[in-house]
Amino acid sequence: MSLPDLPDIFGNYVLGEDFNEVVSPEAVNWLPQTPGWYVVGAIALAYAARYSWRRLRYWYRNRYRKEARQKLANLEHNGAAVAAINQVLKLSALAAFPREEVARLSGTPWVDFLNSRCEAPVFDSEQAQLLAEAVYTDRQLDARVSNDLIAASQAWLNLHRNRYGD
Repeated sequence: MSLPDLPDIFGNYVLGEDFNEVVSPEAVNWLPQTPGWYVVGAIALAYAARYSWRRLRYWYRNRYRKEARQKLANLEHNGAAVAAINQVLKLSALAAFPREEVARLSGTPWVDFLNSRCEAPVFDSEQAQLLAEAVYTDRQLDARVSNDLIAASQAWLNLHRNRYGD
């Protein structure tokens, strides 16, 4: 086996003319050589795209929950009125359920609707009465009752199933 001809300036001139340096092999190609890897790559890409799409859709459908939690947290610090809590719940329900189903509700049917959307009712009888009468009064609550009502409202935001089943 003979070595290819080398240019005159190739190699280390100090070692002499009889010394030939090792020629490096060609670079290894990183692209897969068999079609099976393309199939595996396509399946992995499709799975990643599907997973990303589902997570994005879940986030988009449930962003109203985060916004409502932030509003309730602001109410908690500012001293909450029942009407303000009820307004946050109504806006959340309008985002989660069809408008025809939610918009006309007030009073006891409204609270029954809220409790029926969770596996177990989250509003007790005192809180249900406060929410049912919130349309007619702008009553300020003491700290304990306010915190309990906000906690129940946040529990409803976390536990209810919206029209998409999320």
